[in-house]
Amino acid sequence: MSLLNNEEVEVLRTDPKTTFEEIQTKTGWKQYNLNYNATSKTAIWLKFQIENRSDDTLHNYLYSKNHVTTIFQQNGNAFKKWKDGIFVPLSKDTDKATDFFTELTLAPFQKSQIYVKLKTYHQPRVNSYPTLYSGKGYIKYSRSGNKNQTNTIAFIYFYTISLLTIILFTVVFWLRMSAKLYLYYLGYLFFQLLYGLIILGRTAGPIGNVFQYFPKLAYNLNEPIQFAFIGFYIFFINHLLTIKKYNKSLARVLKYFGYVCFLYAIAYIFSTYYFHDKYLNGLLFSIVRIIILPLNLALFVWILLKVKHPLLIFFILGQSFFFIAAALASYVGSSAFHYDSESIVAFTEAPNIIFQIGLLIEVYCFSLALGHNVFLLQKEKEDTSYRLIVQLRENQTLQETMNRELDEKINEKTDELIQLYSEIEMEKEQKIKNDFNQKIRETEMIALRSQMNPHFIFNSLSAIKHLMMTFRKDDAIAYLDDFSSLLRGILQNSNLKKITVEEELEILELYLSLEKNRMGKEFEYNIYFSSREELSQFNIPPLLLQPIVENAIWHGLHPSLKFKKNLTIIFETSEDLKIIIEDNGIGRKESSKKKKLHNSMGSTIVQDRLTLYNHLNDHSIHLKTTDLEEDENALGTRITLTYQY
Repeated sequence: MSLLNNEEVEVLRTDPKTTFEEIQTKTGWKQYNLNYNATSKTAIWLKFQIENRSDDTLHNYLYSKNHVTTIFQQNGNAFKKWKDGIFVPLSKDTDKATDFFTELTLAPFQKSQIYVKLKTYHQPRVNSYPTLYSGKGYIKYSRSGNKNQTNTIAFIYFYTISLLTIILFTVVFWLRMSAKLYLYYLGYLFFQLLYGLIILGRTAGPIGNVFQYFPKLAYNLNEPIQFAFIGFYIFFINHLLTIKKYNKSLARVLKYFGYVCFLYAIAYIFSTYYFHDKYLNGLLFSIVRIIILPLNLALFVWILLKVKHPLLIFFILGQSFFFIAAALASYVGSSAFHYDSESIVAFTEAPNIIFQIGLLIEVYCFSLALGHNVFLLQKEKEDTSYRLIVQLRENQTLQETMNRELDEKINEKTDELIQLYSEIEMEKEQKIKNDFNQKIRETEMIALRSQMNPHFIFNSLSAIKHLMMTFRKDDAIAYLDDFSSLLRGILQNSNLKKITVEEELEILELYLSLEKNRMGKEFEYNIYFSSREELSQFNIPPLLLQPIVENAIWHGLHPSLKFKKNLTIIFETSEDLKIIIEDNGIGRKESSKKKKLHNSMGSTIVQDRLTLYNHLNDHSIHLKTTDLEEDENALGTRITLTYQY
C-alpha cells in the first residue's frame, strides 16, 4: 500500500532541524501527495495510524529509499525510533537485517501512531515515496529483489577477486623491478577495485560490503574514482607502449590528458562536498562523457597511426572493449531502458555492471600485455648481452693488437726509465732516512741531557752533603738511594723507544720525592690514578713527563711567592688515556719576564719528541697548554696530554 495520495496519511513540510517533540505539537497537516518531496533545505514528515484487529502479532514493513528515513512508532505512552536510508551507515542502521525496510510490529488488537521523517542531502534523479508492506508482501518483494541481485552480486565478487589476484601479482613485479609501469598499473587496478566495492555497497552482498558503512562517501567518490583509474590507465599506456619513442607530441598530450582526469576527480570531490545540484551534476555527467569518449577515440586512432610497438594488439583489444562497454553503459544509464522488467538489462546496477565487464576484459588484455612485455624485455636483454659479448670480443682483439704495437715502442725506453727512477728513489729514500735518523738521535740526546740538568744534580749533591755534615746519616743514605734510583731509571729508559705509563710514573715519583726534600714543606704534590694495572696498558716515549714536571716546578712554582706551592698530576683512563699536569705557579706570561739561570728547552724538546713518536706509531699523543686565569690574574698552568688511536 503506497502512502502517497492515501487519505489517512498526513504530511507536513518543515525545516530539517525540526525535532520530533516539536512535530507532535505542530498543526496544519495536509494530505500526502506529489507536491511534497524532501529537499536539501526542507524535510517531509508523515503521520498516520496502523491497527491490528486480529488476535495474532502482525509484522508490517515500511519501505523507503530516501537518503535518511527516521520512523517513530508509538508503543504505549512512549515512541520507539528507527533509522534507515541510502545515506545511513550500516553501523547506525536500526534494522541491519533488511535493506530499505523497517519492521513495524503490532501486538493483537494494538493501535499505533506512526511518524516518518524523510530527509535528503540533494535532489535525487528519481523521487522515492514510502510504501507499507504486509509480511507476505515483504517476503515476495525480498525474494524478487534478491533474485534480481543474484547475478549482479556474483559478477561483482568475480570482478573483485580477479582484480585482487592481478594486484597481488603486479605488486610482486613492482617490488622486483621497481618500474613506474607497474606502479601506474597498480593505481589503475586499485581504483577499479574501489569502484567495484562501491557498486557492491548498493547491493545486498553479504561479504566485503565495506561501503555500506560509508554510503555518503561512496556516493561522492563514484565519479572521481572512475576518472582516477582512467588517469592511471593513460599513464600506464604511455609507458607500456613507450609512446615517447615514437611520437613526443602524442606522449605529451596523453600525459596532460591524464593530469586533467586527476584534476577533474579532485574538483568533483570538492564540489560535491560543498554543494550538490541534481541538474548541474547530471549536465556535467553528460558533458564530460560527450567530451571524453570522442577524445578517447581520437587518441586511440592517433596511437594506431603513430605507434608500432609489439604490444599494440593488446591495447587495441582492451581499448575496444572499453569503448563498447562505456558507450553502452552511458546509453543504458541515461535512459530508463534497464527499468523495464522485460529488458535484457533489467538487473540491479545494470549500467555499472556493463561498464565493469568492459573494464575487466581490458584488465585481462593488459595483464597479458605485461606478461608478454616481460618476455620481450628478457629477449631484448639476451640480444643486448649477445651484442655486448660480440663487441667485447672485437674490442679485446683490437686492444691486444694495439697493446702489442705499443709494447714494442716503449720496451726500448722502459728499462732505462725504470733504472733511472729506481736510482733517484733510492737516493731520495736514503736521504730522508738519514735525515730522520739524525733528527731522532739529536732529539734523544737533547732529551737525555735535559732530563737531569746540572742545576738539579748540583742541588741534589749539595743536599746530600748538607745531610752528611749535619750527621743525618740515615736521611743522607735514603736521599742518595732515591737519587741513584732516579739516575739509573733515566739511563735505562733513555735507550728504549717506548715504556709503559706505569714505569714512567715510578720515575716521576722518585723525582718528585727528591724535589720535595729539597724545597721543603711549602711544596706539595698529589698524583691521582685509578690503578697501576690500567696504566700498564698504555705506552709512551720514555722520560716524557719528567721535563714537563721539572719545568712546572722551576719556572712556575719556584718563583711563586704563594705560601703553598701545589702540583697536581692526574691520570684518567675512563676512555683513552689523558694526563693532566697542573700547578698554581706564576703562569707562562710572568715566567717569561723572569731572568732565568738557564734557558728552558723542555717544552720544545717534548713537542719535537711527540712529533717523531706520532709519525712512527699507529697511535698519537697530543699536548695542549692552558693558562689558568681569573680576572686577568694568573692562577697557574695546565698541561694536558691526550692519548688517541
